[in-house]
Amino acid sequence: MSSQLFAQAPVDTALNTKDYVQPFSGGFRTWSVGLHGGMMSPYTIFRGHEDYKTPNERWGYGGYVKKQLLHSLGLQANFFRGHVQGTTPDGINVYNRFETKIKYAVDISANITLANINWRNHKSFMQPYLSVGGGSMNYSTSLYANAGATTANARTDDFQQFYIPLGAGLKVNLAPGINLDLGYQVNFVQSDNLDGYNYGSGNDKFSYAHAGLEFALGKRSKPQLATHNPVNSMRVEYITAERALQMQVEQQRAANEQLRNDLNTTNSNLARLTVDTDGDGVFDISDKCPNTPAGTKVDGQGCPLAAPVTKVYVTEEDKRVVKDAITNLEFDLGKATIRDKSFPSLDRVAALLVNKNFSLKLAGHTDNTGSAELNLKLSKDRAEAIKAYLVEKGANASRIEATGYGKDQPIATNKTAAGRQQNRRVEFTLF
Repeated sequence: MSSQLFAQAPVDTALNTKDYVQPFSGGFRTWSVGLHGGMMSPYTIFRGHEDYKTPNERWGYGGYVKKQLLHSLGLQANFFRGHVQGTTPDGINVYNRFETKIKYAVDISANITLANINWRNHKSFMQPYLSVGGGSMNYSTSLYANAGATTANARTDDFQQFYIPLGAGLKVNLAPGINLDLGYQVNFVQSDNLDGYNYGSGNDKFSYAHAGLEFALGKRSKPQLATHNPVNSMRVEYITAERALQMQVEQQRAANEQLRNDLNTTNSNLARLTVDTDGDGVFDISDKCPNTPAGTKVDGQGCPLAAPVTKVYVTEEDKRVVKDAITNLEFDLGKATIRDKSFPSLDRVAALLVNKNFSLKLAGHTDNTGSAELNLKLSKDRAEAIKAYLVEKGANASRIEATGYGKDQPIATNKTAAGRQQNRRVEFTLF
């Protein structure tokens, strides 16, 4: 979601926004308050054994005050109240329904931001989080008898119990300083009397799924610490510093280049009458053939003298070596990979090219199976593969020509398997 970070425009946009803050420089809003409401239920994601089999959802509401200590850690004071209800008890019980009124529940929780996700233009978009804490709640439980039972409805006394809230949620940034808070919380009560029915060995628990709004406190000109992405700011600072340094390097490089050009011009003007760049004994001012290779014999104008011509003839033995290479040449089916069987005869051709300085033309051909484009490429690749092998063995690459003709030059009919076999070939021409 921050894939455009290194682009010019996004970096300039981030630096020019009024809420941009350098990383770890302070200047954030760290206090916030929130209000929320939602559904309470004895059903939780950690369901396990429940005293009442059928949970009924009831309303709840609450609020909190939070102090953001770090980018990813906040300390939060929470308050909520509501009702928890269930029916159909497990086991033998004359009461078929309970309703617990949570008069108040207060706790202190740590709020841990798992990630700070940017959406566009380096602005925060959402923050998934976890929370865990501990506190105390006060509640009373009403039990309701089965229809036709002789036992009257019972109402228990108030309870004061310790509980552990464990939650997860997602905050979506609606506007600067305003966040949508979507959360789910499981409250582990440290007793088995929340539903007025002691059954089994486990403590009671209930869930609270809620939605609400969080409002940051402080000056509107400051961003929230909880929604600020320090990694993004650090990278913006890095790119800005890198850009300034690169500009200095480019300016210095241009100045150095100008000095070098001026010095070269001066040296050239002073020494051009006596300089001999290629070292052939003829000054550049009179050298008609500059840049001759070192050790080349030249005439009075600096041009290379004609080298004596030595003729080398292709013998019958040389032709036999080439024919043997053609006969033993094999490739992998449909590929330009030379098989190992072909290497010994190709090695003899390479030795012939090295010892006698021959030139060689390689012409690749195919049958008419497949498309013309594919055959042309395959014939060219096979000729190039042979050239590469001979060069690796010491042959002069400039004296080897590799060409592919595809299916355009058959030497036999393509209507029979034998004819197509003859047409799939690489011809060697030695000269």
